[in-house]
Amino acid sequence: MSQLSLIRDTYIRFQVLVHEVAKFGVVGAIGFVVQLGVQNALYPGHGVGAVTAVVIAYTVATLVTFVGNRHWAFKHRKGGGLGQETALFVALNVVGIFIQVGIVYFVVHGLGHGDRLSYNIATIIGIGIGTMFRLFTYRRFVFRTPAAPASAEQLEPETSGR
Repeated sequence: MSQLSLIRDTYIRFQVLVHEVAKFGVVGAIGFVVQLGVQNALYPGHGVGAVTAVVIAYTVATLVTFVGNRHWAFKHRKGGGLGQETALFVALNVVGIFIQVGIVYFVVHGLGHGDRLSYNIATIIGIGIGTMFRLFTYRRFVFRTPAAPASAEQLEPETSGR
């Protein structure tokens, strides 16, 4: 077996996962830009505390990423419907915000590093750990099972004998 066929076979085996992770990454990157933009617009200098700015920015980014994940990254998966998916998505993002806020809180208040660089590094680390948690839980609990692939018969146009 050549290296090329090994790579091809591995890709085919993990094709859905590769595409989901790539799309999840794009949606997450957009959410990341939204979060840092909102967060840095609020803190420092606008009277909003460090943790409050993270929570507000995270909420805005969560709205953006829910739409992107539901309608693009995981659109091929059958979930429990909009209501159930929304409730699970929000609940898991609450856990995700606690991961992120915990790291920011520890750096700013525990270590006393409230400067912008330390604040943003703590935010990035929190986002990274929270992202790994969210990818696993979205695939496992929110957008559960992939839709059955269309059979070749379903992809063929109907022909009539007329």
